[in-house]
Amino acid sequence: MKKKIMPPTYFFVLLVILVILHIIVPVSKIIPTPYNYFGILFIVFGCVINVITDNLFKHNKTTVKPHENPTSFITSGPFRISRHPMYLGMLSILLGVAILFGSLTAFIPCLIFIILMEIMFIPIEEKNLEKEFGNKYLEYKKRVGRWI
Repeated sequence: MKKKIMPPTYFFVLLVILVILHIIVPVSKIIPTPYNYFGILFIVFGCVINVITDNLFKHNKTTVKPHENPTSFITSGPFRISRHPMYLGMLSILLGVAILFGSLTAFIPCLIFIILMEIMFIPIEEKNLEKEFGNKYLEYKKRVGRWI
């Protein structure tokens, strides 16, 4: 069976690309000091939301892998504000680092991350959730946004 590349791999690769872009091509500093330090809040938020969400997956004994069928339907914790809080957390970390650096090019990997998740993972996850939990999930989708 072919091993699939998971979202955290894309996240880490894009984080490295973000740093490299900032170092090699720091186009236009758009967030000056001291405002760039707000990026730390985004990084902390992203880390916290990912740890909490990961613990919820473990506690509910369900998969975090997008291509596998979930065994539990979680709507508590960060799932009250986002249908995909782990992606929100990873994006928040990328945004936080981009804000900390403050250069325009540092934001490019953030956009790429959103596009990759929207194309490669979110549709599969939502299809699996609809298949497993039906109307319960459809009602949840009406109440809670995809990212926020």
